[in-house]
Amino acid sequence: MSRADLPDPIKELVLCLKQLPGVGPRSAERVALWLFKEGPAFSESFADSLARVQAEVASCPQCGFFATENGCGVCQDDAREDAVLCVVEQAVDVLSLEKTGAFRGRYQVLGGRLSPLQHMGPEDLPLEHLQQRVRTLGVKEVILALSNDVEGEATANYLADLLESDVVTVTRLAQGLPAGGGLDHADELTLFRALSGRTRVGG
Repeated sequence: MSRADLPDPIKELVLCLKQLPGVGPRSAERVALWLFKEGPAFSESFADSLARVQAEVASCPQCGFFATENGCGVCQDDAREDAVLCVVEQAVDVLSLEKTGAFRGRYQVLGGRLSPLQHMGPEDLPLEHLQQRVRTLGVKEVILALSNDVEGEATANYLADLLESDVVTVTRLAQGLPAGGGLDHADELTLFRALSGRTRVGG
């Protein structure tokens, strides 16, 4: 005896949605059914938006932040201070720091951090590019705005040793960030205080 089940197209949509971060099987099924219920107009608009993101948005070749055919808003901002470079793990971390209004320097997005469990080593990060930007921009201070966990600490120490020969001051955000969490888990006031009270790394 057959039993009622979801049609295959909806099952395929559920499988796709389950791959999104933080979306479990039940949530994926609810979202898929909601999309179906909304009708073709919304689904087409949603699909067009996804296609535009893939077609029109890329990583800035200089800093790693989001960029379009018009360039990167951060790199094109002439009012920013070249002498201070803030290193973050992901592009979204730039948005978190920008909301504080406490930083007006340049950024460098690593696109990850050192993580043996995820097979992420120094060769997987744009470290040569980072060093090149430090020299090209005439950077005097590098702020390491990395996650407050074991992998973030290991990455910060590695970068501090790497940049030691570039005669720059390397600092980290002050403590007060949530242990084990990234910048996207911290509120704006916490990030503002962390930027203002950053501490030097190394000698």
